Amino acid sequence: MVKELDELEKKYRHLCKILKSMGRIIVAYSGGVDSTLLLKAARDTLKGEVLAVTALSETTAARERRDAIGQARMLGVEHLLVETRDLEQPEFVKNPLDKCYICKKNRFGMLLKLAKKEGFNFVADGENVDDHQDYRPGIRATRELGVRSPLSEADLTKAEIRLISKKLGLPTWNRPSAACLASRIPYHRKITPQKLQQVDAGEAFLNKLGLSSQIRVRHEGRTARLELDPKDISKIAGARIRKQVVAYFKSLGFKFVALDLEGYRMGSLNPTRPKSKKNPAKPDK
Repeated sequence: MVKELDELEKKYRHLCKILKSMGRIIVAYSGGVDSTLLLKAARDTLKGEVLAVTALSETTAARERRDAIGQARMLGVEHLLVETRDLEQPEFVKNPLDKCYICKKNRFGMLLKLAKKEGFNFVADGENVDDHQDYRPGIRATRELGVRSPLSEADLTKAEIRLISKKLGLPTWNRPSAACLASRIPYHRKITPQKLQQVDAGEAFLNKLGLSSQIRVRHEGRTARLELDPKDISKIAGARIRKQVVAYFKSLGFKFVALDLEGYRMGSLNPTRPKSKKNPAKPDK
């Protein structure tokens, strides 16, 4: 255990060293586990030379917007909200396999323009080592644009980020993983404001039932497929709560409400791809 803590300390010091070398930076801030640790480290290392920027659009859950604002305020970091208007991009709305590439290219392109205008050296995101084990076309966009990923460069995994966050007293340390609302819509099905609003409202409703926050409402046409933490499946299947859930989702416009017995799986709509241990954020030796 002591050895593990020493390794975490070493990685965190390495993260701070990376940030120190970057100078003035913009942190793409979502308010989640990863970007909050990155912002905390950047604030402590760079003092006032950091700006948190949160990109907002119809694909941002209302809860995540509130969390980002609250966390940035708690950390005492200058925070800017930027509207990205994702649904004004026709190719993104078509929901192709690489929609995350299209989105990241647009969002980080905006942040890089802001960085250049305001005299910041780099734009940094909260990507970690584990992100390379899933289908993440957005990473290709950030690499092409020259966005830095200090957590990944420091070889930090999600579990390590949570442990360090807990040690530092960050309230985000045990926050469930999040993703934009568009990720709830199967590929090649058009992304619309109505679908995004249905998903956001549905997930907010389920959260209020006292279930785990690890919830996904997959929008499959007339059907809402609910992915929950497996331990919550029996709770929602009870007659009283089940009737409440069905009634609410039908009020949102769904005809059918399905409970996925396999439970929540990160990226369950993503195409499968071979796993790679290579970390593209770190230079080849």
